[in-house]
Amino acid sequence: MKRALSVYGEVLRLVRKLPKDSRPYYSKYARENFVNYREVEPNDPKELDELFNRAYVHSTWVLKKYSVDQSAADKLKGICSG
Repeated sequence: MKRALSVYGEVLRLVRKLPKDSRPYYSKYARENFVNYREVEPNDPKELDELFNRAYVHSTWVLKKYSVDQSAADKLKGICSG
């Protein structure tokens, strides 16, 4: 649970690096995704790793879309890697 909260917090920090007009959409999108997966079995490390990797990949895609340096997601990568 702690790792999931760290990933969520870091995703929200990355949202702050996006253009102001796109922040509400992506912060809502992040919240909805984390809420949708709250039923995931916390004792299944494979499934959690897959979800965290998806969060990282999607975050870097969004950063690239808005021409934000993808190295901003290095901390998220570390958290997602475990």
